[in-house]
Amino acid sequence: MNKRSVRDLGDVRGKRVLVRVDFNVPVKDGRVTDDTRIRRALPTIRYLLERGARPVLISHLGRPKGEPDPEYAMDPVAERLEELLGAPVLKLDAAVGPEAEEALDDWVGEGVVLLENSRFYPGETQNDPEFSEQLASLADLYVDDAFGAAHRAHATTVGVAELLPAAAGLLVEEELDNLDKVLRAPERPFVAILGGAKVSDKIGVIESLLEVADTILIGGAMCFTFFKAKGYEVGRSLVEDDYLGEAKRLMDEAGEKLVLPVDVVVADEMEEGAESETVAVDEIPSDRMGLDVGRRTVELFEKHVLGAKTIFWNGPMGVFEIDAFARGTEGVARAVAESGATSIIGGGDSVAAVRKLGLEDRMSHISTGGGASLEYVEGRELPGVAVLPEKEEA
Repeated sequence: MNKRSVRDLGDVRGKRVLVRVDFNVPVKDGRVTDDTRIRRALPTIRYLLERGARPVLISHLGRPKGEPDPEYAMDPVAERLEELLGAPVLKLDAAVGPEAEEALDDWVGEGVVLLENSRFYPGETQNDPEFSEQLASLADLYVDDAFGAAHRAHATTVGVAELLPAAAGLLVEEELDNLDKVLRAPERPFVAILGGAKVSDKIGVIESLLEVADTILIGGAMCFTFFKAKGYEVGRSLVEDDYLGEAKRLMDEAGEKLVLPVDVVVADEMEEGAESETVAVDEIPSDRMGLDVGRRTVELFEKHVLGAKTIFWNGPMGVFEIDAFARGTEGVARAVAESGATSIIGGGDSVAAVRKLGLEDRMSHISTGGGASLEYVEGRELPGVAVLPEKEEA
């Protein structure tokens, strides 16, 4: 990573450091149900605490409509953070304004401060200069450790970084370093696995990966747009008719580098208990929908995966939330775990699948930002990264 890191900020003792974290975690009945994102922010928080800094944390949670909403208050997050950090967490009921300023001026205790949900303020998503200035007035330095929000040009990811001495946190540093390994110097063979519903979401990613990957395996509902572009009957499977031309172009450009399923699991309905069968991809019944890749496809994909040295995976192979249509995703996940390759799991549903199978510890890197990691792989500029200053030459 060629951006200034929190490690490069020098003496931070006694300084307030505004840290943009990604604590957008699931909450149910007042309790955090998945604390992964909180855990991933701990190294940066502890790094600052160990050096005598005074971390002031800010994050969004959910999608409140630019005004306070008790459903999205940060209190459950503060409670879980305090448990994990083992240090006091002072949670404020505001992010800016006199209440926040007075509370920070009076703050003499140890630990960290957690500001209220940044999206309780319309200025956050608008990247409003006034809101950014209010936030900047609370701290001496700024650290961005929210890779999952790096593709958003918001006040807490861009606006404040333009006003304070800024740096990347340890998580952002880790994310960029791992994605750069894939994009710039992958150990070969490099196999990319792409799934999910829509070809339209992945066109730029496929084009970018075609330049660096040796093989791209395509699964998920997006494969049916490719099959229809080839002239196959796809039944009631999800297809993006507006992208048939793009799908054909990609297949023509990629040649044998793009590997499609050879069989699929079809059913009458997308629900548990639905009657299903496995058919060849050119034999899909007109009244059924494809919901997973078949056993022969898993075996085909396994051969590529087990021979790989570098793997990038984003998107499930089927509707993995339903057990009957999860076998393709499970098969690929286990192959990635067994491959011994450097494996980068690019956020989103792929991460959920890996966690469901208990394979997290067998992956090299699991990204906290599905959207951000895809945009980075696609070659698009991430506003929250672009705004950070370059690392100074030694």
